[in-house]
Amino acid sequence: MKWIKRAAWGLLGLVVLAAAAGFWYAQRVLPRTQGEIALAGALGEIRIERDANGIPTIRAGSVHDAYFGLGVAHAQDRLWQMETHRRIGAGRLAEAFGKGALDTDRFLRALGIRRMAAQQWQHLPDASRLALQAYADGVNAVLRDELRARPPEFVLLGITPEPWDPVDSLAWALMMAWDLGGNWGTELLRLRLALQLPVARINELLPPYPGEAPLATADYAALFRSLRLGSGATVTAWSRLPEMAPPSGVEGVGSNNWVVSGSHTTTGHPLLANDPHLKLSTPALWYFAVLEAPGLKVAGATLPGVPGVVLGQNEHIAWGATNTGPDVQDLYLEQIDAADPTRYRTPEGWATFESSTEVIRVKGQPDVTMTVRRTRHGPVISDAGTGAELLGPKDRPAYALALRWTALDATVDPYASALALQQAGSVADFMAAAQAWVAPMQNLVVADRDGHIGVIAPGRVPRRKPENDLKGLVPSPGWDARYDWDGWVPADETPRETDPPRGFIATANQRITPPGYPHYLTSEWALPYRHQRIEQLLQAKARLSIEDLAAIQADVKSLATVPLLPWLRKAHSTHPLAAAAQAVLKDFDGTMAEGSAAPLIYWAWQRQLARGIFRDNVGAALWEKGLSTRTFQDALEGVLQRDDEGWCDDRSSADIVETCADQNDAAFGRALDELQQAWGSDVSQWRWGRAHRMRGEHRPFSHVPLLAGLFELRAPVGGDTQTVNVSRVGLKPDADTGELYMDEHGPSLRALYDVADLAQTRVMHSSGQSGIAFSPLYRSFLQPWVQVQYVPLWPQGAPAQVLVLKPAR
Repeated sequence: MKWIKRAAWGLLGLVVLAAAAGFWYAQRVLPRTQGEIALAGALGEIRIERDANGIPTIRAGSVHDAYFGLGVAHAQDRLWQMETHRRIGAGRLAEAFGKGALDTDRFLRALGIRRMAAQQWQHLPDASRLALQAYADGVNAVLRDELRARPPEFVLLGITPEPWDPVDSLAWALMMAWDLGGNWGTELLRLRLALQLPVARINELLPPYPGEAPLATADYAALFRSLRLGSGATVTAWSRLPEMAPPSGVEGVGSNNWVVSGSHTTTGHPLLANDPHLKLSTPALWYFAVLEAPGLKVAGATLPGVPGVVLGQNEHIAWGATNTGPDVQDLYLEQIDAADPTRYRTPEGWATFESSTEVIRVKGQPDVTMTVRRTRHGPVISDAGTGAELLGPKDRPAYALALRWTALDATVDPYASALALQQAGSVADFMAAAQAWVAPMQNLVVADRDGHIGVIAPGRVPRRKPENDLKGLVPSPGWDARYDWDGWVPADETPRETDPPRGFIATANQRITPPGYPHYLTSEWALPYRHQRIEQLLQAKARLSIEDLAAIQADVKSLATVPLLPWLRKAHSTHPLAAAAQAVLKDFDGTMAEGSAAPLIYWAWQRQLARGIFRDNVGAALWEKGLSTRTFQDALEGVLQRDDEGWCDDRSSADIVETCADQNDAAFGRALDELQQAWGSDVSQWRWGRAHRMRGEHRPFSHVPLLAGLFELRAPVGGDTQTVNVSRVGLKPDADTGELYMDEHGPSLRALYDVADLAQTRVMHSSGQSGIAFSPLYRSFLQPWVQVQYVPLWPQGAPAQVLVLKPAR
């Protein structure tokens, strides 16, 4: 039996050795944040002083070294996140993640983000190039001299970090603009709807902003029929593009910001609040930092992979952003020459596609080669692996689909304006610096120490010709010159306002243009409910404190329930839980509290009601692929207000004409069936937060069951898609877990700025400053974020850790 004892001791030794190795690695992979190191590329001494929350203050003798130091801090804390950002911008995900990422890579290569970033780099002025290069040098100094162990994602995937290129920063900036400028998907959706519905019906399903009439357009359903676009191959091809593309223009992705003048605050000075609503990720999209150098003292939210503070505060001003949501993308049907497929039709005749070859490396698979093309309008996005399907039968014209987008311009400088904004000394300076902003168009609120407040919505917006009878709502014939853009809205004529008599400015992606505004920006503003609620709360007190602003950011009352809730309360069902559910709803006022059952009942009912009314009209396939994630809040309001039998009648039951009341009752019953199956028969034990949990996705390990628990962050939350404290309600079962009502989009950060007292400024994001799963700072912000708590932005007292960077000699 001695061999058994020896084997047991041997096994124990291996376990101890593995544990020791794991402990050594877990310590080794954490960055050095104290002491002194020498790094090539620094011009002088740089101090990185981190507080207890991991927020660094980077003190440098020059602006160059401040950006170099930020590159060092980002590389130390967020290297894997930067790697994913780089790979997304370059369309190189499959190289690391395998065949499952190939479709996304194909789309990104067809879109040509990194190709355009490389062209933009060649046109940048010296100031922008120097900032980007200094930042890249800081990142690369860590990779070359200070990376003691690769973060676990690199190890598990067998990847070695590559040197950072300034073009990688430009590509990620373009991807951020893509995330916030997704009109192309709605154009494609209208095309697909037009193959089944008349335009009038589409305008009811995708209605205009409340109180406005639909844009007057040509009958584009008839146009698409005349172009013979209804073949099965064409429908299949175009329906795939949104699935291949990185998400953009997602409903519920928006932001809130507001600024209050000193005459309406308890301090007598302006206060400013901002919470951008974006995809939640682990680590969070943002990284807080303070930069101090001669001529530069700024703090706030930075983007790993990009130099500078994007949203924040300097000694003179504070600013915040929300998405304007302008229509800055148009799709074009490019007719291909049947006699020569290398040519496409233009107003002047046939022109030759610009084309190039892309090679996509796929982990564990042979390389994939694809040809990508470009027309006078822009990249041919249908080259994302679906081009052959777009040809359709031989007796029909062949079309490609090209994208025109303001951000895809070689002469665009995305940094000059951003760098100038963070150094502005007043509201007037800030608004002047914003004039050069291109994309994404944002509503920027700003306040200064002299008491001024303002808002400006800078960005490049196309002017469409008066004869354009499609208004950018659907793909246009690329050979017809009336659909070409006619220059830009003048930069000094985009929306703006300063020091309004009401004493505050608030934006929440609602319509921001006043009656009579001369330029067309978009017809697809977000619904006004968040903005209305913010204004209600701002007007509830004569003077507001910074704590009052925090309470507004925490608010979870949804005004969107007001027009729909009466229908839910009058729903009848023979379901055994109906009475108990209605009892819960009796006192429900739209407050989406995490610990309440009422929001869960409301959302299950609304989801089932939209499904019952609209699915049979648009077709099951289109509903499941393109529409089931939408709330249809405004369309439901319209149908129920009109008691519209045309929508409410179930087309699959020919012998019975269903009313909206019938659909209401049936939806209530189906919702109770769903909830009973998921959460049991005791309605008093149902909780919104049990179903509605935030998930901060980790790329790629959220999709690996054995690793998801270690790398991604989750927590129950209140709120919904229309509350000020936004937590978008996922209406389609999650692909990985099957969960309904998951929250994957919300306040990516929250910030409250006091322009007169930097010590009162406070911030929070949804994970922690570190992107290394073994760090105590990997998830340290999660629970404070859930509870709408904050930490100071500017350093308070002595730093917890100090790292001194010396120039290598």
